Amino acid sequence: MTGMLLALALVLSTIPPDLTAIGLVVSPRPGRSVAVLVSQGRTRVVSVGEAAFGGRVLEIGATSVALDFDGKRVEVPLAAGGGLAPLPPRLAPEPAAPNGPGLSLPRAEMDRRLGAEMNRILTETALRPATDGDQVTGLVLSRLPEGTLLTDAGLRAGDVLTEINGVAIDSMATLIGLYPRLQNENRVEATVLRNGEPVSLSLTLK
Repeated sequence: MTGMLLALALVLSTIPPDLTAIGLVVSPRPGRSVAVLVSQGRTRVVSVGEAAFGGRVLEIGATSVALDFDGKRVEVPLAAGGGLAPLPPRLAPEPAAPNGPGLSLPRAEMDRRLGAEMNRILTETALRPATDGDQVTGLVLSRLPEGTLLTDAGLRAGDVLTEINGVAIDSMATLIGLYPRLQNENRVEATVLRNGEPVSLSLTLK
């Protein structure tokens, strides 16, 4: 029995050979940084201290994620083309559009599109914190995949996401933490800054 438990412990602490970081969001507050890790076709969004693929996240930096596997520190570099890109020096957002009714679609259609588009959204979306001193005031959408739910809902590269359903977006962890709650909502309203002006966007599920 002891041998079986030891073998199981070894398996659980084995470093997956295909473990990859495909996205990083680094906050001025280390505890609010977030990494998107992939292994064996599974995706995990984690922050410091959380378990993932048999290891525990120790640190999330600008170019890699450090995990502990049974006392061994392993650095997982951000994959080429991964989801954290420096904001271009002179990013020119698209002209602001007037506030409108937003996107409306059946919930089943949203679920279908999320299933089909999630890989592109995870790998082609680049975010970085918008800060005012040490205070995070939103998330800059520096890159977005065209033709996905994100752009169809009205988001544009260069937008600064500041609020969703009345909750201020002060970190990637806050944004991810909203996901379970939003699953039961019939309407999602977001506020973004575009060319310095607030723009309201909405997604209504029928």
